[in-house]
Amino acid sequence: MTAVAIAVFVVAYVLIASDRINKALVALCGAAVVIALGVVGSEDAFYSRETGIDWDVIFLLLGMMIIVSVLRQTGVFEYVAIWAAKRAKGSPLRIMILLVLVTAAASALLDNVTTVLLIAPVTLLVCDRLEINAAPFLIAEVLASNIGGAATLVGDPPNIIIASRAGLTFNDFLLHMAPIVIIVMAVFVVMLPRLFRGSFDVDQARVADVMALEEREAIRDPALLIKCGVVLALVFTAFIAHGVLHIEPSIVALLGAGALILISRLDRSDYLSGVEWETLLFFVGLFIMIGALVKTGVVDQMARVATEATGGNAQLTAMLILGVSAPVSGIIDNIPYVATMAPIVSELAAGIHDPAHAQALWWALGLGADFGGNLTAIGASANVVMLGIARRADNPISFWHFTRKGAVVTAVSIALSAVYLWLRYFVLG
Repeated sequence: MTAVAIAVFVVAYVLIASDRINKALVALCGAAVVIALGVVGSEDAFYSRETGIDWDVIFLLLGMMIIVSVLRQTGVFEYVAIWAAKRAKGSPLRIMILLVLVTAAASALLDNVTTVLLIAPVTLLVCDRLEINAAPFLIAEVLASNIGGAATLVGDPPNIIIASRAGLTFNDFLLHMAPIVIIVMAVFVVMLPRLFRGSFDVDQARVADVMALEEREAIRDPALLIKCGVVLALVFTAFIAHGVLHIEPSIVALLGAGALILISRLDRSDYLSGVEWETLLFFVGLFIMIGALVKTGVVDQMARVATEATGGNAQLTAMLILGVSAPVSGIIDNIPYVATMAPIVSELAAGIHDPAHAQALWWALGLGADFGGNLTAIGASANVVMLGIARRADNPISFWHFTRKGAVVTAVSIALSAVYLWLRYFVLG
């Protein structure tokens, strides 16, 4: 069964990377094969937290997609697009920097998928107004969302798993993860002109047209905008306080979506127009295929081989965890990887006498998994969502186009993280 799980995942991955066959179709067919051959059963696929579909992710996406669909009817995205373009004086590079910084900051407070769903419509509208290709902007934003999400406990799902297993708090993440996130973001912003060279040419006539626009005229339904603002404020508050409220973000998103459907009184076609059904189905198939790898022990075996090679040296262990976590998280979703690695890191940390050195293992796992999500187009949930949005907006981004950019950013992020871990925990102590 192990060989079957590996073979199905490898074939599906190659087909997804080829961009020749619809990703959702490939993922669902791969899921069908591992279920039909008995690698996983219905209990494993639909009910297990370790090997099954992560319904929290699916319903969080669904709820936020509906909220964004309702919000789109107000014209607020057009308002923000015009405002951003005017503040940047029509410069595409300055617009990219502005949107990237907003995305990273928002991803630290919300999960990165939610941030992507909110920022993408604004980006598409800005680029449409200036008649420039939106793909580089969307790629830059999703890379920034994965970097920014690493800063806090609630920014990226792997951080929640790590915090639960290691007994870490929200403030612990701010103290230990936020500094390196700020450093990586600063370097990333400096890299933007070279990383997306040739993407900043714009017709000055279009810039003049945009500068002449009045953003307030873009608001089509002020009453609905106020209602959306109230609901969104409550949703975001519940996201941030979910640890105190004990309500999962997925439930919050569904409640917010339901409330907006009721009070907006929109037609079904309006509030379902922004739901990326193919993206949701892709996640379903991907979760089942990865679940087969988890159930057959493939991920666990890979993690153990990597970590047992360190011989108990804390610094070597931290660097190996960081170095292995990045590529593995870029190939498979970082959530099941971190869930599998967490008990192993816990055992390794328990055998290290220096508390600072022991805790460094957890930060290595978090940085590797979070930053590694930028490596490929399916390395993080936000990547998949952004590619789906781009495809529907007629700005398709290929697997390899994303990966060429993401690999550079990941390499730089991991190199900076290695220096940070070494200096902070093993040199300065």
